[in-house]
Amino acid sequence: MVGAALGLTLAAQTHAQEAAPSPWSGNVTVASQYVSRGFRQTWGQPALQGGIDYASPSGWFAGTWASTVSPYFVEGSHVEWDIYGGYAGSRGDLNYKAGLYYYRYPGAEVSATRTSLDYGELVLGIDWHDWSLDYSLTVTRDYFGYNSQTLGIGQRSHSRGSGYLSAGRRFDLGNGYTLALHYGWQRVNHFTRYNWTDASVGVSRSLGGFDITASYARGWNSAGLFRDYTTGVPDALGRIRTSNPIAGTWFLTVGRAF
Repeated sequence: MVGAALGLTLAAQTHAQEAAPSPWSGNVTVASQYVSRGFRQTWGQPALQGGIDYASPSGWFAGTWASTVSPYFVEGSHVEWDIYGGYAGSRGDLNYKAGLYYYRYPGAEVSATRTSLDYGELVLGIDWHDWSLDYSLTVTRDYFGYNSQTLGIGQRSHSRGSGYLSAGRRFDLGNGYTLALHYGWQRVNHFTRYNWTDASVGVSRSLGGFDITASYARGWNSAGLFRDYTTGVPDALGRIRTSNPIAGTWFLTVGRAF
């Protein structure tokens, strides 16, 4: 009987261990293009994305995520690599988080001024039912290389203190469909003519273990500074590529979490 009881105890412990959720998770996504904060960062081309996250039972989290980007948008780089960590918790129906995020673009720089495009942000966010609100504050010297040298504005000014406010709302459409609305506002500290807003709408559905989303996004800049965006660097054929990266665009993503 002792042996049988011990066997039942071990079986119960094993079952509990198997049933406990893992603190590790991952994701992989194929996208028709990568759009972030209203900008088409792959210049209208497909993107491959993926990440790994760790979330402890106490609320601390850390992770990394990467996406392909276009060197026509990010001079000298083909990859965006994000590294982040912070704390998340809840109080009733209110969920909150605070974290530090660092965005790397290996090999990227504004060649004319030798300015790095890497930057870091303090991110604060809350979720309540189907509403979300996030604010990202630039804590590094520059936000994505914005400074007096790269923009040719002023003298020795940098963009630390820039902020991005993002608001979202999700709607359950039934039959497994979800509608997501987003509005964002980017303020570039010391360079207000480069401020912009963006918005997007997306419909998603899970199918066969995959999350499929069709979205439309666009951005607005009152000064029209992004209408002929270019890095100014010729491509392999000697051409200078220009585009409006915040023009309205449709894109499709297919992802899987594991």
